Amino acid sequence: MLTQSIYSSLTGFPAWHGSSLGAFPALSLHADPSSSPFLTLHAVRQWSNVPFFTVPLARAHGKSFAHRSELRQAKRIVVKLGSAVVTRGDECGLALGRLASIVEQVVLINRNGREMMIVTSGAVAFGKQRLRHEILLSQSVRQALHSGQNQLKDMSLPVLEARACAAAGQSGLMALYEAMFTQYSTCTAQILVTNLDFHDDQKRRNLNSTLHELLRMNIVPIINTNDAVVPPPEPNSDLQGVNVISIKDNDSLAARLAVEMRADLLIALSDVEGLYDSPPGSDDAKLLDTFYPGDQHSITYGTKSRVGIGGMEAKVKAALWALQGGTSVVIANGTHPKVTGHVITDIVEGKKVGTFFSEVKPAGPTVEQQTEMARSAGRTLASLEPEQRSDIICILADLLTERKDEILSANKNDMEHAVSRLSPAMLKRLSLSSSKLNSLSIGLRLIAVSSQDSVGRVLRRTRVANKLELEQITVPIGVLLVIFESRPDCLPQVSALAIASGNALLLKGGKEAANTNRILHELAQEALSIHGDKDAIQLVSTREEVEDLCRLEKMIDLIIPRGSSQLVRDIQRAAKSIPVLGHSEGICHVYVDHEASVDKAIKIIRDSKCDYPAACNAMETLLVHRDLLRTPLFDQIIDMLRTEHVKVHAGPKFASYLTFSPSEVKSLRTEYGDLECCIEVVDSMQEAVDHIHKYGSSHTDVIVTENEDTAEQFLQQLDSACVFWNASSRFADGYRFGLGAEVGISTARIHARGPVGLEGLLTTKWVLRGEGQTAADFSEQGSMTYLHENLPVAQVLPGHRTTS
Repeated sequence: MLTQSIYSSLTGFPAWHGSSLGAFPALSLHADPSSSPFLTLHAVRQWSNVPFFTVPLARAHGKSFAHRSELRQAKRIVVKLGSAVVTRGDECGLALGRLASIVEQVVLINRNGREMMIVTSGAVAFGKQRLRHEILLSQSVRQALHSGQNQLKDMSLPVLEARACAAAGQSGLMALYEAMFTQYSTCTAQILVTNLDFHDDQKRRNLNSTLHELLRMNIVPIINTNDAVVPPPEPNSDLQGVNVISIKDNDSLAARLAVEMRADLLIALSDVEGLYDSPPGSDDAKLLDTFYPGDQHSITYGTKSRVGIGGMEAKVKAALWALQGGTSVVIANGTHPKVTGHVITDIVEGKKVGTFFSEVKPAGPTVEQQTEMARSAGRTLASLEPEQRSDIICILADLLTERKDEILSANKNDMEHAVSRLSPAMLKRLSLSSSKLNSLSIGLRLIAVSSQDSVGRVLRRTRVANKLELEQITVPIGVLLVIFESRPDCLPQVSALAIASGNALLLKGGKEAANTNRILHELAQEALSIHGDKDAIQLVSTREEVEDLCRLEKMIDLIIPRGSSQLVRDIQRAAKSIPVLGHSEGICHVYVDHEASVDKAIKIIRDSKCDYPAACNAMETLLVHRDLLRTPLFDQIIDMLRTEHVKVHAGPKFASYLTFSPSEVKSLRTEYGDLECCIEVVDSMQEAVDHIHKYGSSHTDVIVTENEDTAEQFLQQLDSACVFWNASSRFADGYRFGLGAEVGISTARIHARGPVGLEGLLTTKWVLRGEGQTAADFSEQGSMTYLHENLPVAQVLPGHRTTS
């Protein structure tokens, strides 16, 4: 914690209140007795958790970046700290913790090869705090400072002139910055400017030369308007009696400086999330991810922030001026405690933070617009009769075979581009064939049949009271986001399930399957168009990062990842506010009991491991009963694995039985996704169950035995999503289960579990039909009583009502 003695030496004030330092537990500040005055920053945060940046390639200045992802190439960056960012909430001092976090980020980015400049506000607020204290002391109120705050509040203070506050606060502000940066062995330099410094050619050249020399020496310039000598501002009470220098001065200063220095990026931090299309806080206000110069007419500006008089309109004008000069701009929130610690690094990484200003408007809709279009069309889709949704799916099934040449041609193009970049297992996933398209078509027709009894199905009917009836019916979830890698066959499957369940669908496929995904999406929209619902399924083709898509919590209701375990884990980590359906790993086990059939064991092990090694339902660990070691059955298993070129890793217990063993497994919790597996020995069925509970992923696990009692105990005790007896783990599949297709396999404990088909994409709502009843009617003084009678279930179709 920053000691009061150091804070007093910088501010002249013995104590502070409302400092935001406590909001940043990653940083602590305390005195260094060897220097005076001095701050020591202890970065508790582990550097391994902070994103590092590669040194960007230099680029010719003159044209701003067109897309957020290009911000990673920014070499020279200006960070503008607005008054609301620098000052505390009570406007009588600096937000120390917030500043410390910002300094840490600037140092991190600077150390990775980028040139950093800071344009800061805060001198007026810092000076106000010092002058107030001096006035109180001069009025002989030292006793009041020790006797209680109530007397302090009654003291009357004169109106403080802004330029005097700036003069008193500038040195302390700079001393604070210098102390913070010194702890990272980073040197800073202070530069005070006025508008005249830009109007005078010689002064502008001098300023330019000074800044370039500082940057050449890897010094961070800290620039501020010289508020002590600027012309008097118009009276304003933003700082509770202090006439504030217009915040527009620092906005325009940052923009001018960025263009003058040919900066690649200007980051303007304020106390709002970014630019909204209407005043923030209004019901229909939407945060704009990207703003284009031609969109000014669509913006309605609200009131200014709590400090400064420029407001968002001044920031936008300055940003557009900088953009025209070739500097990219992002306006973001620098005050929110949950994001301040990484807002600058996130922006430089190209993440979707704040509002990005771009001169290049994309030809198609933004992902936000696509989501809104999908939701609107999805509601229409859900209102269709079941037969109509079934017709759409059947048409899509026909198109898969009728247009197979077109599909396979696009897939061949993708395969040719991917052959040198993808592993054989990933290439197999990417590849389509006539037989695979025929299987897809058959699966879609199964979904079409099941869609006849999906949306609007009554699950429960209850007569709550006389002429008051309640129904629980199935309804779509809403907007689904499906993210998939190298699996173009996933697109028609998921599309059919979304159509059957009346859900809107947003698809994000891997770039390795771009051509195949495009044609398959066109076919899905062609099928939907027969009932005017083509927008219900959208393919995200813009350069959206997956992490950014996972932040659309107000627009997306469920995320379904289809791909590697790393992809699933990344999405689960990024989607903090959106449910994720799926599994991060498919660590499937086959346990061969000592009473197993030789033929069944060989067939099941071969199929579970070798049929499709990259699948999530492939066997990864083979558990063998100890009594089978050195038996013909065990020898045949080993010979079969060797013939199939399966690399075997020995578990610790298995290795102890061998003189010369295969490579010992590094971890018993490994998903190989290839022709590799682990073999481990167990003493009993119970030990096998315990092993699976400890090292498995609750996906699919198999027992091979002829003992029915042993098998039933295995099936009952194991809590995996799929448990099989004498059957291959590869049966864990929506198509093989008769679901037509699946959106994935879930290992979650709630909602859907196992292969998730049509039923897993539905939720429920409660419909109550009455004739004016109120809860008061059923109170002790009321005239009605509850019946709660279960009624026969009669189905409800869209637009229809049931009758009692």
